[in-house]
Amino acid sequence: MTATVLPLTNVTSILNVVFNASDMFLESSSADPNKLVSDGNRLLKASEKLVSMLVKPTNTSDYVNFTLDTLEVEVFMVGPQVTLEKIPRLNTTNSSVDIDLIGIAKNNNETRSAAVAFMSYVTMENLLKPDFFNTPEDTIKTMMSTVISATLPKTINTTLTKPVNFTFRHIREFDLNGSLSCVYWNISEWIVDGCSVLETNSSYTVCSCVHLSTFALIMQTSPPPESDPLLDLLNLVCVIVGLVFFSLALLTFAFCRWSPGVNNVARINICISLLLAHLLFLLTQQFLSLIRPLQVLCAVISGLLQFFFLSSFVWMFIEAVLLFICVKNLSQISSINREVLSSGFLCVFGYVVALVVVAVSAVVDPKGYGSEKCWIKIDKGFISRFLGPVCMILMSNMILFIKIIISLNSTLKNLNAEVSQMKQTKIMVFKTLGQFVVLGCSWILGFFTQSSKVLEILFLILNSQQGTFIFLIYCVLNNKVRQQYRKFYRYLCRIKQQEYSTMFRT
Repeated sequence: MTATVLPLTNVTSILNVVFNASDMFLESSSADPNKLVSDGNRLLKASEKLVSMLVKPTNTSDYVNFTLDTLEVEVFMVGPQVTLEKIPRLNTTNSSVDIDLIGIAKNNNETRSAAVAFMSYVTMENLLKPDFFNTPEDTIKTMMSTVISATLPKTINTTLTKPVNFTFRHIREFDLNGSLSCVYWNISEWIVDGCSVLETNSSYTVCSCVHLSTFALIMQTSPPPESDPLLDLLNLVCVIVGLVFFSLALLTFAFCRWSPGVNNVARINICISLLLAHLLFLLTQQFLSLIRPLQVLCAVISGLLQFFFLSSFVWMFIEAVLLFICVKNLSQISSINREVLSSGFLCVFGYVVALVVVAVSAVVDPKGYGSEKCWIKIDKGFISRFLGPVCMILMSNMILFIKIIISLNSTLKNLNAEVSQMKQTKIMVFKTLGQFVVLGCSWILGFFTQSSKVLEILFLILNSQQGTFIFLIYCVLNNKVRQQYRKFYRYLCRIKQQEYSTMFRT
């Protein structure tokens, strides 16, 4: 390593040996922070020294780049006769740098030349861990970028004429509640001196630094709140109970005879969508440790969950519209409107809308699926493609629900005096609460659960029991359904009696 210039093939072959050795560093020092720091510093020094040997004299400009499995390198050189008019930008897969190399060359009065070496390390964070960033708060530190180095090899005067701007593409899911820091490596720790955040969004961050060194982007987040075992148990029990009543409601809708004027298509499909959504979600969370490493499967599950939940909300909207029409005594409609509200049309509308939203989201940004919980990622505003349609439907349903209550109120005033007012009022209050849940209006509580434990429990109970309310309102409290249940019960009793009689005779 005493030569001033080495061929590119020599440099890459030696670097391969150096980084292969880094795997042994990790095996021998993964439990010792001091050893990690020491080995990380040695690896940085060796790679920077090797890359500097690619710099050679030039009158105008020259450029060298190469890519290894663990390292990307770009070297740019300018000489006294360079004619560049703008600051060059050096790019790697996940980062870039803008540096005034022309101005630096002009400050080198003797040679009028300068060179910059830009390196992006793929696995360096395993040695120079984000935990080496000391902060006063007890926060979780996450490396949001690849570790990069920028040096001025074989340049006599390395004083910067302008701050250097680094653009880091986020390599991990961005937490909107996290705090980003542009840091550089100072022998034994990550510090922020001389570096600041210029611009940031969910995809990338631009850092400005007044010196060159080894840099990275670290995000600090608050530790996740400790899970409440009782709340987790309540969630599990409520979801299982909800699944049971969804199944009972579907069986009732399937086997009971309904009058021709009753349209249960929305209720049936609400049950189907939420049954599949809750069942898939429950199974995913129970086997998350096995599913999470399979990124494709995790992304597919998150897409299916988005589809099932969105379709259930679309069906809640359809149910609200049908209920509003029923309450307003618009059941006697023209044949054209009856055709428009046919079961076939409603099924197409109920599922195609959700399918289109999921398909467009997957085409625009397929990486938006497959978070740590196998759900939609919250970065890049991707979650809005789920919450946007949901909020629109909830607001529409709330407006329709209020109109339905106003219409029902006028109906209650005209009740037959012979009917027990107290009993009728209790039934109407319960049905009103049930319709509030069935139409999905109780999901609005989800926007306020972070501020109240009581609201969180109420939200959990109400929305896991939509199937229970559907079963109670449309099955248990339906006189015709109860009569069919009684007939079926008596039929079973007769069969049982016949079996007993046959057994005794035998």
